[in-house]
Amino acid sequence: MQERTRAGAIDKVATGIPGFDFVAEGGLPESRATLVAGTAGSAKTVFVSHFLAAGIQNFNEGGVFVTFEDSPADIRTNMRAFGWDIDRWERENKWAFVDVSPDSSGPTPIVGEFDLGGLLSRIEHAVRRTNARRVTLDSLNALFVQFADRALIRSELFRITTTLKKMGATVVFTAERTEDYGAITQFGIEEFVADNVVILRNILLDERRRRTLEILKFRGATHERGEVPFTVMERGIIVIPLTAQQLTQESSSVRVTSGNAELDQMCRGGFFRDSIVLVSGATGTGKTLLTTQFLSGGFRPKERGLLFAFEESRDQLFRNAAAWGMDFEKAERQGRLRVANQYPHAMPMEDHLVRMRDLIDEFQPTRIAVDSLSALERVFTLRSFREFVISLTSSLKQKQITTLFTSTTPSLLGGNSITEKHISTLTDSIILLRYVETPGRMRRSINVLKMRGSPHDTELREYRIDGDGMHIESPFTDVVGILSGSPRSVAAVGDNEAS
Repeated sequence: MQERTRAGAIDKVATGIPGFDFVAEGGLPESRATLVAGTAGSAKTVFVSHFLAAGIQNFNEGGVFVTFEDSPADIRTNMRAFGWDIDRWERENKWAFVDVSPDSSGPTPIVGEFDLGGLLSRIEHAVRRTNARRVTLDSLNALFVQFADRALIRSELFRITTTLKKMGATVVFTAERTEDYGAITQFGIEEFVADNVVILRNILLDERRRRTLEILKFRGATHERGEVPFTVMERGIIVIPLTAQQLTQESSSVRVTSGNAELDQMCRGGFFRDSIVLVSGATGTGKTLLTTQFLSGGFRPKERGLLFAFEESRDQLFRNAAAWGMDFEKAERQGRLRVANQYPHAMPMEDHLVRMRDLIDEFQPTRIAVDSLSALERVFTLRSFREFVISLTSSLKQKQITTLFTSTTPSLLGGNSITEKHISTLTDSIILLRYVETPGRMRRSINVLKMRGSPHDTELREYRIDGDGMHIESPFTDVVGILSGSPRSVAAVGDNEAS
């Protein structure tokens, strides 16, 4: 049976499209007509195909696809990439095509000069044959090319949708837009036939494409408002609503090691198990080393570690770990470590998020490291980057996975980090790594700036890096101005004040 939820007086039908039913507060209004409008490349055909495929896979309900543009053969081939075996569903009488696509070798298949009665009869027959509860029409713009009478098309579309709704079908049809933020449709008619309107956008921002979805109206039913990012991947459309992230996770008082004994002491026993830790520092300050120690710290208690590396290859990371006496290759063989390497610009931010979530669900790690967030922030827009961090951190906290992010400061001596500025409130702990310029040499400083729910060392301690890793030593007593990025010797400050 098809899943239904109540929204006031309107029953809703779950689409089965991941994330969409959350935004739609249960799904599409049942036995009503929904317009899906978008520019070229906004995934309209994928959306309606996913709607039918999910009906078959999740609810064992038949579907009818009325195509006005692409041939059924092309649709079968294109949708096979998402794992939808339309050929088999047709043989099982669960999916039926009503082919009204143009045929260059013959006349148009639409019957009737003044009405679409012939087409409606064919659709009704297909609905009865498959016992369909879902019908899609893709795309209505083809009708406007074949018929000049706009009033006729409007009345005939109204007749088709009304008939299908009386048969108990939930109807979804598509229409083209000329621009992402312009008129709802090209001809301005389809939205008046529909009970509901969903807009898909494929926006070009800073030379990169970003897909968003907006429910413009649900007649008589509630829904979330505003644009929501979505992506198209191997299993179809995935909507990523920020509002799905809830502050309902449990908090843990269990401590886990950072992988560095001195840092554990500074944190009064290590990190909380469900904490999100940000390590901020300039290039060469040891962020990746701290990440390596953090992951290695979970090997002895037989935890699983997952590293998302956006700047270094697997072999380079393993070589560096071996130089510090940590055998990542052995941990990988034993199933305690997995490394996922990917250039940030290889895919949209939403695709990165979905792939990371999938790998987390598959590997089930107890600690995760992302090295580095700054690599992602440099490639994508600030809005998409922040949405990515919010979604990722929320899901990690729900799973109580100890997570360490790294962030690169824009200057060698520290100062404001763009990444740090926009995600600091989302993290539970912040560790600052800074260079300290002193007469004759460059030294390094570490400070636990923030640790929610726990006392911690507030001193700025010197640390050194050698073949055994990072060693945290005594606090700085001869230098001030480290956190501001303007270190000065105490003696120099005293001289200036005396003068």
